[in-house]
Amino acid sequence: MVNHKKNAFTYATVVAMGGFVFGIDAALISGTVKFITQEFALTDLQLGTVVGAPAFGVLFALLLVGYACNTFGRKKALQISAALYLISAIFSCLAPTYETLIAARFLGGLAFSSISMASMYIGEIAPPRWRGKLVSMIQINIVVGLSAAYFLNYLILNLANSDLVWTKALGMDVYTWRWMLGSEVFFAILWLILLFFIPKSPAWLVFMDRIEEAKNTLRRVIPESEVSAQILEMRKGLSQGTEGHSIMVQLKEIFSRPMRITLIIAITIAIAQQATGINAILFYAPTIFEQLGLGTDAAFAQAIWIGLVSVVFTVLGLLLVDKIGRRPMIIGGMLWIIISLCICFYGFKTASYSLNNEAISEMVDIPDSERLNALINVPFESDIDFKQALNKTLGEEDARKHSSLLLQKAVKINALLILIGILSFIGAFQFSVGPVMWVLFSEIFSISIRSVAIPFFTLITSATSYLVQQFFPWQLATMGISATLLFYASTVAVGLVILFVYLKETKNMTIEEVQLALAPKR
Repeated sequence: MVNHKKNAFTYATVVAMGGFVFGIDAALISGTVKFITQEFALTDLQLGTVVGAPAFGVLFALLLVGYACNTFGRKKALQISAALYLISAIFSCLAPTYETLIAARFLGGLAFSSISMASMYIGEIAPPRWRGKLVSMIQINIVVGLSAAYFLNYLILNLANSDLVWTKALGMDVYTWRWMLGSEVFFAILWLILLFFIPKSPAWLVFMDRIEEAKNTLRRVIPESEVSAQILEMRKGLSQGTEGHSIMVQLKEIFSRPMRITLIIAITIAIAQQATGINAILFYAPTIFEQLGLGTDAAFAQAIWIGLVSVVFTVLGLLLVDKIGRRPMIIGGMLWIIISLCICFYGFKTASYSLNNEAISEMVDIPDSERLNALINVPFESDIDFKQALNKTLGEEDARKHSSLLLQKAVKINALLILIGILSFIGAFQFSVGPVMWVLFSEIFSISIRSVAIPFFTLITSATSYLVQQFFPWQLATMGISATLLFYASTVAVGLVILFVYLKETKNMTIEEVQLALAPKR
C-alpha cells in the first residue's frame, strides 16, 4: 500500500531543502563583511552592493521564472537553481577582485527564485489538509540554513585563529572569508542530486494537458479515490482562468477587478515582510552585535543565538499554522515585530559613548593610538556622533578597521535589553510573516496564474529585500542604528493596518475555496 503522507512529506522535504541552501548562501556573507571590507577597501555602499548582489540577481531571475516553470516544469527549474547555487559558491570563494565577487554573488541570486518555485511546487503536490505544514517547511529549512551558516562562520573563525597546523596549511588564517563562502559547495551538490528523485508537479502536468502523468503523480500523495476529483478541481481552476498561457495575459488577470483584494494582500505582505529589516539583522548580524560593544569573537558567537531562536520559533509556527490560522499569526506577529523593534530602538537611543585614558592605553593594535587623546572623556550621545569623531581623528580606513574594538571600549549600553529585543524580533518574524507569507502565496492564487503570480510577488519582496541590504551599511553610517530600526518599525505598522482590514482566513480551504473567499463582494 502506498504511504501517501510519507511520500508527500518526502517530496516536500527535498524541495524545501532549497530553503536550506538559500539560508546558507544568504547568511554566510555575514561573517565575511569585515574581511572583504578590509581586503578590497570597500566603502559603505560598496559593501552593501556585495551583500545585496544576490537580492539584485533574483530580481532578474523572477522575471523569467514564470516562463521557466511553465515551459520546462517546476522540477527542471529547481534543478537549474541548484546548479546556479553550486557555480556561485565556487566562484565566490575564488573571486580575486571586488567586481568578480559581486558577479559571483549575483549569479547565486539568480538561484534565489528557488524559494518561490519551491512554494509553488509544494503547494501543488500537497493535500489541502497538510499544505500549511508542508509549505512552511521552506521557512524552517531557511532558518536551519541560516543557523548552519552562523555556526560554520564561527567554527571557521575559531579554526583560523587557532594554532592548529592543518588549518594554517589550508590557509584558513589567510583566506578565512573564502573558506566561509566555500562551505556552501557541499550542500548545493547534495540538493542538486536529490532533486532528480522527485516527481513532476501534477498541476504543471495538467497545465500541459498530460492528464495520465498527473494522475500517476497524485496517486503517490493522495488515495486513489481522491485523484479524479483533484484532477477535476485543477482543470476547473485552469478553465476559470484566462485562456492561453501568455505571461502578459496572466499578469493582466492579476491586476483585474476580481483579484483586487488578493492584489492588496499580496503586495502589502510582500513589502512588509522584508521592510521589517529582517535581512539587515540576519546578513549583518555580527556587525549589529558589535554595536553592543561585544567584540568580534563574541559578536560571532551571539549570531548563533539568532539561528537557534529562528529554528525554535519557525518550528512553533510550522506546528501551529494550521491550528491558529493565517490571519491571527500575521496580525499578531507584525504587532510583536513592532514592539520588539521599538525595544531595540530604545536600547540604542539611550546608549552613550566615551573613551577614557585606560581604554586608549589598551589599544595597542591601533597605530599611533595617541591620536585618540583628543577624544578622552568626550561624551557622545549616539553611535553616529562617535563614528564621525573617529573618522576625523583616525581617518575612515583606520576607524572602520578598528571599529569593533573602539565600540567595545567606549559604549555604555543596556546590551541585555537590546539582545532580548533582537531575539524577540527574530522569534516574531520566524513565527509569523516569515513562513506564513509563503503559505498564503501557495493558497491565494488560482492554478491558471500561480506560475506568474508567485514569482511576480516574490519579485516585489525581493526588491524590498535588496533595498534593505544595499542601504543598511549606509543607514548605519548616516542615520544610526536606532533611527534605522525605528524606520523599519514604522513601515511594518503601515502594513499591519492594511492587512488588518483586508486579510481573510484561508486555513483548511482548497485553492478554489480561497478564490471565492477573496473575491470582491458585488
